[in-house]
Amino acid sequence: MSRFTVAVDGPAAAGKGTIARQIADQFGLAFLDTGLLYRAVAKKMLDAGRCADARHAVSVAATLSLDDLEQPGLRTREVSAESSRIAAMPEVRAVLVDFQRQFARRPEGAVLDGRDIGTVICPDAEVKLFVTARDDVRAERRHRELASHGVTVSRREILQDLQDRDARDRERQCAALSMARDAVLINTSNLTIDEAAKEAVAAVLRKVHPVEA
Repeated sequence: MSRFTVAVDGPAAAGKGTIARQIADQFGLAFLDTGLLYRAVAKKMLDAGRCADARHAVSVAATLSLDDLEQPGLRTREVSAESSRIAAMPEVRAVLVDFQRQFARRPEGAVLDGRDIGTVICPDAEVKLFVTARDDVRAERRHRELASHGVTVSRREILQDLQDRDARDRERQCAALSMARDAVLINTSNLTIDEAAKEAVAAVLRKVHPVEA
């Protein structure tokens, strides 16, 4: 198979972004962290002081480019919280669906990671993975990540942030976080990132080259 799409879904800090990037590198596929789309919209909204303006959010989403995903400050706690709220806006999601689907159709194939890739954005993806981990493990990972960037915040606060975001993602009426029926589950709680990536690559091989795997 010369071209295929890999959908990687799961909650925050489970390791899906790192795993998705390694899959993209391993198979020479384009990579899109779809969460950055909502973070980019959130950052622009925060900068403009118009967080509650749904119409403006739609306008911002309609003009996003890949360059916007490279702007600094997209991974702050403030942007993360706002992006989760923006991601629950059906009008914004509708605008960004086309962006993501066009990316997924790239001639060289693609890996997309997010919350609804295998269920909504690319339901026909050749490979679907759902990456998860226990809440306490995710909180510890996020704590280490923030600490490495000089951000001081307690593990308890991080855990609450993650659980609040999980609730919003799972309970929103449009494109809620859920595991596709045909997705391969990868629980990274007791795995190193290299072990998790190896398991994910093996799952991809089983799907696209079943005889060789």
